[in-house]
Amino acid sequence: MRPGSSLLLVAALTLGACSFGGRQKGTPDNAPTLKSLAERQVEIGADPGIEANEEQTIAAYRKFLEVAPNAPQRSEAMRRLGDLEMDLADSRSASGEAATPTGAPDYRAAVARYQDYLKAHPKDPGNDRVLYQLARAHEQSGELETALAVLDRLVADYPDTAYRDEAHFRRGELLFTARAYPKAETAYQAVLAGDEHGPYRERALYMHGWSLFKQGQLEESLRSFFGVLDLKIAGREGEVELESVEGLSRADRELVEDTFRVASLSLQNLQGAESIPVYMDTDARRSYEFRVYQQLGELYIRQERIKDAADTLGAFTRRHPLHAQAPVLQARVIDIYEQTGFATLALEAKKDYVGHYGVDSEFRRANPAGWEKAQPLVKTHLSELARHYHASAQKSKNSADYQEAIRWYRVYLTSFPTDPDAPQNNFLLAELLYEDARYDEAAVEYEKVAYDYPSHARSADAGYAALLSYAAQQKKLGAAAGQPLQRTAVDSALRFAQAFPADTRTGVVLTDASEKLYALNDGERAAEVAQQVLALDPPAADAQRRVAWTVVAHTAFERSRFGVAEQAYAQVLALTPAKEPGRKDLVERQAAAIYKQGEQAREAGQAREAVAHFERIAAVAPESAVRATAQYDAAASLIALKDWGGAARSLEDFRRRYPDHPLQADVPGKLAAVYLEQQQWAPAAGEFERIAASHKDATLAREAQWQAAGLHEKAAEQSGSRAGAVKAYERYLKQHPQPLEPAVEARWRLARLAKADGQGARELSWMKEVLQADQNGGAARTPRTRALGAMAALALAQPAFDDYRKVALVEPLAKQLKLKKARMETALKAYAAAADYGVAEVTTAATFHIASIYQDFGQAMLKSQRPRRLSKLELEQYNVMLEEQAYPFEEKAMELHEVNARRAAAGIYDEWVQRSFTALAQLQPVRYGKAERAEGVIDAIR
Repeated sequence: MRPGSSLLLVAALTLGACSFGGRQKGTPDNAPTLKSLAERQVEIGADPGIEANEEQTIAAYRKFLEVAPNAPQRSEAMRRLGDLEMDLADSRSASGEAATPTGAPDYRAAVARYQDYLKAHPKDPGNDRVLYQLARAHEQSGELETALAVLDRLVADYPDTAYRDEAHFRRGELLFTARAYPKAETAYQAVLAGDEHGPYRERALYMHGWSLFKQGQLEESLRSFFGVLDLKIAGREGEVELESVEGLSRADRELVEDTFRVASLSLQNLQGAESIPVYMDTDARRSYEFRVYQQLGELYIRQERIKDAADTLGAFTRRHPLHAQAPVLQARVIDIYEQTGFATLALEAKKDYVGHYGVDSEFRRANPAGWEKAQPLVKTHLSELARHYHASAQKSKNSADYQEAIRWYRVYLTSFPTDPDAPQNNFLLAELLYEDARYDEAAVEYEKVAYDYPSHARSADAGYAALLSYAAQQKKLGAAAGQPLQRTAVDSALRFAQAFPADTRTGVVLTDASEKLYALNDGERAAEVAQQVLALDPPAADAQRRVAWTVVAHTAFERSRFGVAEQAYAQVLALTPAKEPGRKDLVERQAAAIYKQGEQAREAGQAREAVAHFERIAAVAPESAVRATAQYDAAASLIALKDWGGAARSLEDFRRRYPDHPLQADVPGKLAAVYLEQQQWAPAAGEFERIAASHKDATLAREAQWQAAGLHEKAAEQSGSRAGAVKAYERYLKQHPQPLEPAVEARWRLARLAKADGQGARELSWMKEVLQADQNGGAARTPRTRALGAMAALALAQPAFDDYRKVALVEPLAKQLKLKKARMETALKAYAAAADYGVAEVTTAATFHIASIYQDFGQAMLKSQRPRRLSKLELEQYNVMLEEQAYPFEEKAMELHEVNARRAAAGIYDEWVQRSFTALAQLQPVRYGKAERAEGVIDAIR
């Protein structure tokens, strides 16, 4: 475990799932690239180091398990605690500490922890990993049989586990160590039957050969060993030395070297070089046949069998004298006598050297003083190995090369954490991880370089590169990145800004952090960070200030601080070019902020202030979508203030500007109310007609049309023009012939309007329609329709009465008398029909007119023209006769007037009753000349 990791784990346990992500947006064009950063040369001061205490981390997890028995993270904590105790045991083992009586590393705590976990969670689908770790712990403790049993359980219980090939491989290793070579062979064969491209396949093929070798089956073992060589070096270009073979990683080269070594041992135990040709039976093998001879020769050199080595190398030369490598091998034969080492295998030797003398080596535990002396060269080799594979990875882009380079960087940093070159190498490790698209790991390493070492030349660059790594990781994961990764990136950005306030990238970093916090719905922190951007000195770039003001505006708006939001949006707009695609949205947001201020004022009862805000939108954001709604609401507030003129102007302008706005449907009603308040009857009528024309509710539409007609009639009283009222009532009748009562009323009013315009014929026509509509109304008739029908009947009787009055009793008297009598009958019938309605005011009028007709007829007879050539006596006799004939009519007239007069006793004392009293005073002055009195009630004319 690296120094400082235990403290980080405690922090991780405390903070839970906090993480974040995202690459810095808006990076300047001149920002350093990863490549340019890698090329910089810096001098690093001494690093005092960072204390680490892995026991504290373990204690923290144990404490967590004690205090949180039901926590959902408990299972993960148990598993993690086991891993930490494994790490601690590894660390103690590397340092030479021994906690067991036998001197073996103490993995008992890790074993116990994993066993507890398996007992607590026997069915957990992830137990294959626990079994894997448990097996490793037993193996590291030297409990190989137990480790093997656990691995057997793992492959039995989880045949499809992700660790299948490794488990079988380790079984093979343990069985091989236990010298159970047949079983080891079977285990390695299981690996070979698995994933054809698995990471253990080549090694298993190699160990499969070893298992056969140990059983003495040398010929069969060579088939496996050459199978490994077929996979690794067949057809590859290169010189004699194995490190010259192109395209091989370090692990590949180790495998090839070891395979050659055991193959050489097998060949040595057969017939040496003479046994080689039988296996070189394909073009692939013939492509590396020279290496088989060369490696067998190397074996002989190590055995100090110089002649055998030379003979072996020479055998190839003799067998293939024209081969390109034949001269090289022969030269090597000569060189064998001069030295026992091979400079061309320096790289592989370096690997052996590091393996033999590295921080985790057995040599360190056996000889600490000698190990200290070896460290400078170990450090050199580690650095060279890391740089070598780093360069190889950059060239090949091969993941295996990246893995190898990363491995050596980590070994270096673990071995020499306080070395002056550690920050630089740590930075290169981060760069390598970034190049290999392992952005999450790269971000961690960049942050170590930036913040975990004393300040150095790469500190700020590393801090910024960490942000780029988070951004790349978020882009790589897409929507799966989630909020935790974004929050991690934001915290890293804020850490950068705090650590490097004067850095030219701080403005960009803070701006991006503010945006991300806002996207994470953390508006309060987003606004705080935005204010930091605005407070930078020297000021941040306009683009960054614009983003900051936008965040301030949005957060203020969302917290109903609309005045602040409006001002912030104004700042954003001042920094936004006129043709910027998003400018229109910003204008809309500013207009919305003003509108919301109007709403707040209205809700607070401050109608005048609300109007001011609503109307202000027209000046600030005249093209905004909310302007129309604001103008409508301003009109509504003006109505509440009884500012009828202002409301009318606002609504009329709204109608002109926004003819297709959904609120247009409500404008006629509001304008009608305003016009009524202003007693502008005609405009009000027009609005009701709009309502009638557009309203979907038939009843409301009919009532609006009726109201419009009434208002037109009322307007006629002011203007003297009744045309509008006539059209309105006619339109009403056309559109709404039912219900009966308002339809009859409309006809009646049309008759009155015709009368007012002196259109007698039209008046009578409408009166006839009134009468017919009522008479044909059936069950729909109402007291009002009957009253109107009665008055129409009364009005229709008038022409008959006028016709009657036009007939004069002159010669020829008989003819004229007959005509006048006939017309009298017609008039009497007409008035009788009106009286039959039983409507009091019509009945009294009809009674009066009938009485008047009788009275008039009697008077007409008395005043009729006398026949000519009558003697005086005959004239007297004629006059007496006329008086006798006229008297009954006069009596009938008095009787009917008395009927009307008696209605006063029932409370009916209208114009016609009064006129009947006047007529009676003339007809019977003695009785009616002094005072009127009622003597009962006659309900009908007989």
